[in-house]
Amino acid sequence: MYIAMNRFKIVLGHEEEFENVWRSREGRLVGLEGYVEFKMLKGPKAEDHTLYVSHTIWETYDHFVAWTKSEAFKEAHKGAGARKHLYLGGPQFEGFEVVISEDRNGTRK
Repeated sequence: MYIAMNRFKIVLGHEEEFENVWRSREGRLVGLEGYVEFKMLKGPKAEDHTLYVSHTIWETYDHFVAWTKSEAFKEAHKGAGARKHLYLGGPQFEGFEVVISEDRNGTRK
């Protein structure tokens, strides 16, 4: 399993606009091989921003890479430059391979 995350520092006062952009955009992940789940997380506020993290789970790293090279990826990210006023800098990517997983029943993989 592979988890891909982008951290976004959103200018204070623009949180609702940022969330609405994500709520209203067309989903491009459903049906992609290896796609498992997406979440948008809202984190703590700092002096100049609120932290958000997009969190996508893939069956494998290779499935994630295939997504980043797809037409669906290009379409999903089209027009992002028009919303620069929302961000303090660009998104910060972090990718993680899952080495231990435990479900709600305590089953570890």
